[in-house]
Parts: sequence; structure tokens; C-alpha cells
Amino acid sequence: MPGTYDPGLNSLYWGTSNPCPDFDGSVRPGDDLYTDCVLALDPDTGRLKWHFQFTPHDLFDYDAAETPVLVDDFYEGQPRRLLLEANRNGFLYVLDRVTGKFLSATRFVTSLNWASGIDVVGRPIVTGVQPSLQGTRICPGLDGATNWYSPSFNPATHLFYFMALEECDIYTLKPETYSPGRSYYATGTRRVPGEYGQNILLAYNLENRQFQWKYPQIGDADDWAGTMTTAGGLVFFGDPSGSFEAVDARTGKPLWHFNTGQRIHASPMSFEVDGKQYVAVAAGSDLFAFSLP
Repeated sequence: MPGTYDPGLNSLYWGTSNPCPDFDGSVRPGDDLYTDCVLALDPDTGRLKWHFQFTPHDLFDYDAAETPVLVDDFYEGQPRRLLLEANRNGFLYVLDRVTGKFLSATRFVTSLNWASGIDVVGRPIVTGVQPSLQGTRICPGLDGATNWYSPSFNPATHLFYFMALEECDIYTLKPETYSPGRSYYATGTRRVPGEYGQNILLAYNLENRQFQWKYPQIGDADDWAGTMTTAGGLVFFGDPSGSFEAVDARTGKPLWHFNTGQRIHASPMSFEVDGKQYVAVAAGSDLFAFSLP
């Protein structure tokens, strides 16, 4: 996924993928730098300014391709240049984007058993749960607690909006030998019998590090649509039923929806023509556009 650029610092923030083989860590000991990282790069030279690794020695396919969001705001009473990322591993991170210093991590899903928390320097406190030959229930599952679909931040509300997924999977280790030119995964997953996932639209309050509101979704928990928030106090997103929806940015109250009849795997956008504002989203093979009053 493409990174995020800060013209003031001339820094490009780029997420990296997970190591391989995905589930077998025995052939790649250590932290596996620079996988599962956000990298701060000089776009003119490619020089690495700093890095932060979310999931060292990843055994769960928790790549860091989620969009880093750049926010200039007060944090603990001080003006800071921040980077926010809701990571696939189930924690929402706040970093100083000038130095890469870890500031905080907040768990955002209930179903999380690979780690018990994040320590003071930003490393996960792992529980020892890992893929096995017979299969192990691991949370979040293979799709992650969130993924590449876009989050958004509203400076008026100080809220960060993103879609989360409550879901676990059975991870099965399938050791294999590396062969040039062939895929190298050592993976296998299946659904947990009797368990069903759920998507939840979340609003995280940067000021108090708590969730301001949660909007649980109805459907098959297969939502891959991003969010967009506006100065008019709205959050637009696609839901698991194929509807394009708008909620109140401060409260999460549902305000409007339109069923596209198709899967939405895109992020909403807004544009203006002749003084009129529109919102649009791609769904399936079609583009839907709506005018605002």
C-alpha cells in the first residue's frame, strides 16, 4: 500500500509487509527487521530516518500495510506532530512522527490473545500463543483486527475513525522447504467452528485515549471499505451489507444510508463542482455519487 507524505518534514512514512514463511518462525530467528514496520524515509535519497516495528518476529501475518495518519495536535498538553496507526495486530499506536518515539498503544478489539499488552517502549508482551501442527485458535484472525482500508481523523472532534474486525481463526503450521521461484508460506487457516466475526466502526479520542463511540455492523463481517470524515461533522463509510452510510462524527448516530447492492472495497471521497459538494464511492463495478444539501 502507498505511504503517507509530510511536506513539512519532507518525510515519507511507509508500511512494510510480514516476514515469510508466515507462520514458521523457526527458520527466521530474531525480530526480522524491517518487517511489520512503519519506515520514515527521506523521499529524495531513500535514507531511513527511523523505524518502528509493531509486531517483531511476526507469526500471524500481521503486516503493517495499514495507512499511517499524520496529525498535528496537542498530546498530553504539548503540541506534537503525531502519527496514528490502527494496526492489523489489534492495537492502535500513537508515535511522534519526527523522532519515531513510541507514545502509546491502545487495544481496540476484544478478541486478542497473541499478546497481553504493549510495554513502555512499544514492544508487544507476547503470550506464547502460536500456530501449531494441530491448529491453534488465534485472535485477531488472518484478516487482521483492521486492514489496508483507509481510516480518517477529524481535527474538530479530535477523533480517529476506522473499521475494526472482531474475529479469530485456527492457524495451522505447515512446514515447508524454501525453493527459489515458489511461494513460501507455511500457512493454513480455517474458521473457528461456531464463531462469527463482526465489523465495528470505531471512534478513538486522541485526548483521553479512549473510544468515544462504537457502531457495530450487521452482516457477514467482510467489510473492506474505508472511512472519510468531513468538516460538516459526518463520517462516510461502506458497511458489510453493501450500503454507503453516513453517521454523526461526534456521536456515531446513523444519519443516512444507500444500499449499492454490491461489495464496497474502496474509500469514500468528496469533491466540489460549481460550488456544490458531492461524495462518491466505488462499489463493485460502479461509481456512486451523491450531492450534499
